[in-house]
Amino acid sequence: MSADAKPISPLSSLIFASRWLQLPLYLGLILAQCVYVFLFGKELWHLLHKANSMGEQEIMLLVLGLIDVVMISNLLVMVIVGGYETFVSRLRLENHPDQPEWLSHVNASVLKVKLALSIIGISSIHLLKTFIGAGNLDGLPSCNSPDYILAVQTATSTLGPGAEAAFKCATMTSTGVMWQTIIHGAFILSAIGIAYTDKLMSGAPSKTLSH
Repeated sequence: MSADAKPISPLSSLIFASRWLQLPLYLGLILAQCVYVFLFGKELWHLLHKANSMGEQEIMLLVLGLIDVVMISNLLVMVIVGGYETFVSRLRLENHPDQPEWLSHVNASVLKVKLALSIIGISSIHLLKTFIGAGNLDGLPSCNSPDYILAVQTATSTLGPGAEAAFKCATMTSTGVMWQTIIHGAFILSAIGIAYTDKLMSGAPSKTLSH
């Protein structure tokens, strides 16, 4: 400590040390990452085991589900590594050969933009799955419609258990697809707003110095 440095008060030390309370949160996210690894393995096994009996659309939906799991896992890594580096403690990975490129210049603003872009990517996968499954919306009744529920109950009481497997229904509606598209557009606008705000904030000091 230099001679001009002022000693840190106990209260300041306590407040600064409180950042370590976030450590259990990041450890919990690591456990959540393990759950997603297990989920990915289960979905992959289901895809490999049933590939011969599935159609192209079913395989595509399962593959999109795997991509969705990977993108959420990437989001978890970004939050764990970037959040810990930004808000808790330095990871000191400067000379590590596997240091992520974005980690060298990460801060709260950069992390927010990257998280927003990751959320847009995840939303895009869900929207694509919805569009693929929406091809038969007009030809299938809604699973929650009274007519469909009555038809299934009638078939079950007449033919016995298992008769409901012959009835197909749509788990989504045209209104649901519309709102999912609107929400995805809202995510995009939010990411643009965050990126634009970050650009204004990062450009403000240079403009001030130039005058």
